[in-house]
Amino acid sequence: MYIYLFPIISASVIVAVSFGGRQILPLTIDDIITSTSLDYLTLSFAFAIGQVMWGFANYIGGIIADKFGNEKALILGILLSAFGCSVIPYCETPIEIILAVGLLSAGGSGIAGLAVAMSAVNKKVPPEKSGMAFGILNAGGSLGQTFLAPIGVILIVNYGWTIALNALTALLICTLPFAYMLKDSDPRVGSTGKNGTVNIRRMIKVAFATPSYNFLALGFFTCGFHVAFIAVHMPGVIAYCGLPPTLSGWSLALIGLFNVLGSLVAGWCISRWSKKLFLSAVYLSRAIIVVVFLVSPKSEVTFLIFSAALGVTYLSTVPPTAALVAKMFGANCMATLFGIALFSHQVGGFLGAYLGGYFFNITGEYTVVWLIDIALALFAAIIHLPIKEKLVTQTAI
Repeated sequence: MYIYLFPIISASVIVAVSFGGRQILPLTIDDIITSTSLDYLTLSFAFAIGQVMWGFANYIGGIIADKFGNEKALILGILLSAFGCSVIPYCETPIEIILAVGLLSAGGSGIAGLAVAMSAVNKKVPPEKSGMAFGILNAGGSLGQTFLAPIGVILIVNYGWTIALNALTALLICTLPFAYMLKDSDPRVGSTGKNGTVNIRRMIKVAFATPSYNFLALGFFTCGFHVAFIAVHMPGVIAYCGLPPTLSGWSLALIGLFNVLGSLVAGWCISRWSKKLFLSAVYLSRAIIVVVFLVSPKSEVTFLIFSAALGVTYLSTVPPTAALVAKMFGANCMATLFGIALFSHQVGGFLGAYLGGYFFNITGEYTVVWLIDIALALFAAIIHLPIKEKLVTQTAI
């Protein structure tokens, strides 16, 4: 595994800054509302659009990577995300904030996101090492959340939200050299199949005709709902409970820190045991954790324990989901097909981000969304069970 650490680390740095930076943006919501005429529901909608765009952009990034090379997709995504972050302070109208947060920042982050990063790593490690490699990469992304979320809070509190966004823009630009380190000198797949061994359009058609792939994408929808609701509305939940705003940064940091553990455990487990059963266990655990949280007294200690427990399952679904896509369809189209699965993830993310603000506006609390989250987690735990963990034969393609 040691000889493969260089590409894994390079991909992890990009994902860490990209993913960690997305956790900083919700921390600026209150300041944006104070500084502009924008309201909470408008910002919830902008972030909800961002969830969908991030998922769709992973699919677009996957196509770019599979056809033109990993480094080109990563560079394009990094530049778009940096530009989006840099223009947020100048947004005054709903359409401007939706373009900056929902399209540019989220879209760029998606193009340079997990689909391309995991595909790049998958092409550089042997199949038997891919599960652990995905776990390490996912853990690297979580470290970005662990460190950048509290740093974002410190910058916002002491220097203002505009300085925090400018610092994030600069940090994104600094990741550009790592994209070159993931260069694929011979892209193996063309959209027509003429430049490689697999036809992307035909493979997509086969994927949608494969029940196991559809079950996997449906389960990933739940993950997106859960993660987006937590990422966007955790500051609001904490404020609703009358607790200090600095707790938001530490809660998100704890989620990221314990997700490092969850990601590494996921990588280890899926290298040895059933990936679908691991996913079912993760989703069932989420439902139990949320139920326990809802019936517990809301204190700082409760939030920190909740964040730690949640962190173990937070994005530990990503390595087994990516590994199942690679196992079913191989490495050549993984970026595209995992990108499509991530789009399903982010459709769920749209609903998690938007419904959090919608139901809070209607009811003044978040209970309805928590109950939806529990129901979806139980649904996901069940729907992974029929998945067949085997290669889709070339004759089917």
